[in-house]
Parts: sequence; structure tokens; C-alpha cells
Amino acid sequence: MKSKKKPAPAAPAKSKSGIDAEAVRDLARLLKETGLTEIEIEHKGARIRVSRGGGVAIAAAAPAPAPATSAPAPSAAPAASGPVAGAVPSPMVGTVYLSPEPGKPPFISVGKSVKEGDTLFIMEAMKTMNAITAPKGGTVREIIVADGTPVEFGQTLCVIA
Repeated sequence: MKSKKKPAPAAPAKSKSGIDAEAVRDLARLLKETGLTEIEIEHKGARIRVSRGGGVAIAAAAPAPAPATSAPAPSAAPAASGPVAGAVPSPMVGTVYLSPEPGKPPFISVGKSVKEGDTLFIMEAMKTMNAITAPKGGTVREIIVADGTPVEFGQTLCVIA
């Protein structure tokens, strides 16, 4: 009697463009379950970003050899090249708080000196509070966000010079 060999597991379904459709579906379901507006993952040199806008899931996948630059938006003012020196970007999507709890003084104020690792803000993401710390020491030049406002990944929170 011959033994039957089990078939090898199927590889993830990829479209002609090389996009893993099942991964996109899984990420879209995760967005819906968590209430997030955008999620991005990178795995083995491929990057997939799924975001919700107007109730429609949009997916993009591309190899990640180098950071992409986007075309500058037309404006009356001259376009700045890149982020402001000393900008502290948001490491996640969430709601930013300037003080440890309501009624308490804020962690930072314009003109205040901070050391690397000092808490600048608290970010609430998925009902978890996360401390946002100073990536370097210096003086707070500008606070871009207001207390209790939602922020996106990469959005500038403050400027330390």
C-alpha cells in the first residue's frame, strides 16, 4: 500500500503585481477591529500600507529600497526641504496629551530645557498610555500640537533645538 504525500502548503496568494492580497485583507480587518485609520508593515523588503478614507480601504505595496520622496504641494510660500531641524515626530497614531493628568502642569513648555529621554507627551493609542520621550537634549522651541488632539504617525509634535 502506497502512502499518500500531503501537499505542500500553498504560498500566499499574490496578484500579478506581487501584492499579497490576503495580507491586505488581514490588515483591512485589523483596521476595522481596532478603529485605526492607517496601518503599515514591512516584511522581507516589502512594505504594505492600508488606510481608511471615507469607508474605503486603500492598499499599496512596494519594495522598500530607500525612503520615497513626495512631490511638494503647490503653495504661495517656498517649499521647505524635509522636516524642520529638531522636529519630534509622532511614533504612532493616537491622542496626544501635554500633561500627566487633567489639571496638572504640562510636561514641557516653550523655552524649557529638556534632556534626552525626558517625557515630552503622553500618547493614548488603543486605550494604552505611551510616554513620548525626547530623542535629544535641547530647548523646546515650539509645541505644534494641542492637548487632547488626535495625531497621525510621523506628524510633528514639537521642535527641540
